[in-house]
Amino acid sequence: MQKKTACPLDCYDACSVIVDAGKLKGDKLHPYTHGYLCPHLNHFKKRERIAEPKLRGEVVSMETALAHLETLVRDAREGNGILHYRSSGNFGLMQGVTDHFFASVGAALTKGSLCDGAGEAGVVEGRGANRALPPEQIAEADVVMVWGRNVPVTNSHLLPFLKGKELIVVDPVRTAFAESADIHIQLKPGGDLYFAMLLARFIVIEGMYDAEYLAEHGEAFEEYYELTQTVRIKAALDSIGLGLGDIGRVLERLKGKKVAILVGTGVQKYRHGDEVLRAIDAIGTLLGLFGKPGCGVSFLGSSSSGIPSPFAAARRFESKAAAAFSDYDLVFVQGANPVAQMPDTRRVVDSLSKAGHVVYFGLYENETSAMAELVIPAKTFLEKRDVRTAYGHNAMLEMPECETGETGISEYALCTALCTAFDVPLESEAYYLEHFLACGEAKDDKTLVKGREALPYAEGFDTDDGQFLFLEEYDFDFDMEEDYFLVSPKSPRSLNSQFDRESRVFMHPECGFEEGASVRLVSEQGSLELPLAYDDRLLADCVLVYAGTPGVNNLTTSLRSFAGENACYQANKIKVEAC
Repeated sequence: MQKKTACPLDCYDACSVIVDAGKLKGDKLHPYTHGYLCPHLNHFKKRERIAEPKLRGEVVSMETALAHLETLVRDAREGNGILHYRSSGNFGLMQGVTDHFFASVGAALTKGSLCDGAGEAGVVEGRGANRALPPEQIAEADVVMVWGRNVPVTNSHLLPFLKGKELIVVDPVRTAFAESADIHIQLKPGGDLYFAMLLARFIVIEGMYDAEYLAEHGEAFEEYYELTQTVRIKAALDSIGLGLGDIGRVLERLKGKKVAILVGTGVQKYRHGDEVLRAIDAIGTLLGLFGKPGCGVSFLGSSSSGIPSPFAAARRFESKAAAAFSDYDLVFVQGANPVAQMPDTRRVVDSLSKAGHVVYFGLYENETSAMAELVIPAKTFLEKRDVRTAYGHNAMLEMPECETGETGISEYALCTALCTAFDVPLESEAYYLEHFLACGEAKDDKTLVKGREALPYAEGFDTDDGQFLFLEEYDFDFDMEEDYFLVSPKSPRSLNSQFDRESRVFMHPECGFEEGASVRLVSEQGSLELPLAYDDRLLADCVLVYAGTPGVNNLTTSLRSFAGENACYQANKIKVEAC
């Protein structure tokens, strides 16, 4: 018997999945995911799971594991407290039920982001709210400008919506996707703010701006134009590796067209990441792209937008990017691998080793589970009920229980055990699922989250006066000259620290180091030795280490973005040495 569910993995697409005799297949009838699955989901059942709970490395029963967890919680409540560190290993809405328990007993939860917090903050600063651009609007565009996003790797189900479009790709790497574009702008990493501000400046100079739209939604554009004049054109272009011709080529393609700008997370992995998004949004505002069919600027939408949480709210928070684990008697890690994924690994390991007790709750062994006193295996998305929404489209997908198995425990079952032990009120699982499903409504051949517009910002921005808030100042002090840029994009073989993780460093063939030899990458935070592979798609001053490569965050700083509590993975330069 076939059942329909949804992929829980952390990407834009939220695939609709058919489970047929234990095999996973794409849902051909779903309007967004078009009947095919990504490699991660195609091979999902081949991944080795944590089979049984472990206490200090010894296999124990689930009953023993839960009893030990109860003791740890009781002791930590009387001591230095609890940190619940939950991330996006599973995007189902029911994952938040554990937040309910931990918030109810006074634990700290996390805030901020390892991924998109700075960009989200910039979007909200300028527009008042971050409303996602639905794929249907992208399909109506004449020109699609993809800025810092490798669509075939991170958002492959969007490709059918790009068919037949004029395509502009802005990316420091000449990916296969960039090579397929009409224009590829290969700027240096960190150069996005200057490029965006110069594009805006020449939009005004060339008279390409939409005066009627700006009179209603962007009155302060002339002041912003004055700000862009503080950027010295030749010096800025030289520093980011571009020329005036690159500006001209892009503007020629945009002129008089319906344009959709799709922005990825790489552009905002800096302390000033919010400013980058506001500068890109300013281009959309000057051209009058918001609220018009086939137009807009799209960053990651919020998957929980329009869905009020039914769970208890926390009163205490730690930064997800720079959590001080050592301050707590108990650290409960769920759907996350902070030892590998948080920046500044040396600090993370030191801090986590000084925490009173560490509990890991998840599907797979990793660097964090290796440091945990107690390891509790979770159910897969096929073995429990949930609801999935996405940050790449507005659909809601129900996730019924498709399979049964003895391995692991679901989030709701674990939470039930803890809430019972500590007299914390908890509604039935059906109550929470019905709450989430009530936030959706059937439209045509799909279920959409209520209140999410088919054409966002049609009535203006969500600011107090409906006006876009342009940047009034900027703080760009990133070193564009010395040492190497560290580029850490998503890998086609892994998802963050899950699945088939890369184990090499990539540099341009003219780097002066021998291919196949090990090189040492060095930053103020630490070092990493990896074998070198050549890649002529890279700029000569770039070093590419895919996100999720073991040890890559030895090199990254624990500094956070000025807005959005975001990790700044690309905020420092590195050196390369022969081993």
